[in-house]
Amino acid sequence: MKKIRILFVCHGNICRSPMAEFVMKELVRRAGRDDIVVESAALHTDEIGNDIHNGTRRKLLAEGIPFAPRRAWLLTAAKAREYDLLIGMDDYNMADLRRLVFLEDAGKIRKLLSFAGSERDIADPWYTGNFDQTYADILEGCTALLKSL
Repeated sequence: MKKIRILFVCHGNICRSPMAEFVMKELVRRAGRDDIVVESAALHTDEIGNDIHNGTRRKLLAEGIPFAPRRAWLLTAAKAREYDLLIGMDDYNMADLRRLVFLEDAGKIRKLLSFAGSERDIADPWYTGNFDQTYADILEGCTALLKSL
């Protein structure tokens, strides 16, 4: 069975995309799906090598979402080719993805909340400090994404 490979991306890969990664992994686990692989990456170099943000860690703990230590890494066009879906959190991520990937991979790009029928951005809690709202939006998007698979 071919696995569906999903990559969540955001600016630095320490807040939104790893939150989405771990939320989606838990939803996949609860659904008993072993055909979905989930990872996350950065679109900029600011946080390369850093683990998830403390706010993300606290929110995942509060929601009972398991996570593991990880290091932010930078997405490349060659690496993007390995995934079936490249999922951004906001319009900036979408623009970065379109500039980054090979033309033939552009069809893999989606905004997370588009799966829930919205084109709203998922706000970056690095700036807003609101990890609760970010979590709610990510849960909504990931739930809808899983239903679509």
